[in-house]
Amino acid sequence: QVQLVESGGGLVQTGGSLRLSCAASGRTFSSYAMGWFRQVPGKEREFVAAISWNGGSTYYRDSVKGRFTISRDNARNTVYLQMNSLKPEDTAVYYCAAGRSSRVVVTTSSYDDWGQGTQVTVSS
Repeated sequence: QVQLVESGGGLVQTGGSLRLSCAASGRTFSSYAMGWFRQVPGKEREFVAAISWNGGSTYYRDSVKGRFTISRDNARNTVYLQMNSLKPEDTAVYYCAAGRSSRVVVTTSSYDDWGQGTQVTVSS
């Protein structure tokens, strides 16, 4: 089992930037992929970005490509989501998740452990 704690959310204006962090403990951090998801009230949780165990592979949903960057520091047991050029439609609660395997996956069912979430609000 993995314990995950997100931080870095907040209120930002359109075009601004935020960096989310997710600190992990428990299972060996370098053994599994990590993902970021987001959810707004009344909608299903959706995939945002994922990174393989060593950072060698990344994957993004189309709407954030070129604006968001996922990265990880295995020495610090932390995964990051750098979000630039933020838009109002990026407003959501953002969750980090630990995958079952070392490979990048995009479905929520492929992740076993989740953080508590951090709110990101982008004002227009």
